[in-house]
Amino acid sequence: MALTLIRHTRPAVSSGICYGRSDLALATTFPEEANAVLAKLEPAEALVSSPLGRCRALAERIGSAFALEPAYDVRLQEMDFGTWEGQDWNDIPRAELDAWAADFLHARPHGGESVHAFVARVHEVLAALRKDGLSRLVVTHAGVIKASTVAKGTDFSAFQTSVAYGGILRI
Repeated sequence: MALTLIRHTRPAVSSGICYGRSDLALATTFPEEANAVLAKLEPAEALVSSPLGRCRALAERIGSAFALEPAYDVRLQEMDFGTWEGQDWNDIPRAELDAWAADFLHARPHGGESVHAFVARVHEVLAALRKDGLSRLVVTHAGVIKASTVAKGTDFSAFQTSVAYGGILRI
């Protein structure tokens, strides 16, 4: 049994914007990007997705290609950045960014979700998805994919890596 985590395709948002849980439209390149993702996927027994539109569109395309009905789980949404949502990272007050950096795991200067709580949520949903032993395609976000690689809540270096739009990780 395997989970194949798939990052959504490029959203229609300017570079440098903090968008976490914001529901964004997709870039005009969606059809080409979705086809590139499909070319890399192997069939699975089930399909689940974040309910945000940028994931939902890709999940529907994958579902059509593999004759799977997507299920949606809010726990697969990106981290909630609270008041930072929609702001350019350069416009977020330096003191708030410094507070977050000083306690990356637990600080919530934005009023949203802490990294610690986010990782716990991701580990919970992934454990639930593994329970029945089905192989699943999981359409989600970069943060969820990064959090999935955090081993037992101790190594948070995964958050320093990059996950490409349409990127795939099998776990």
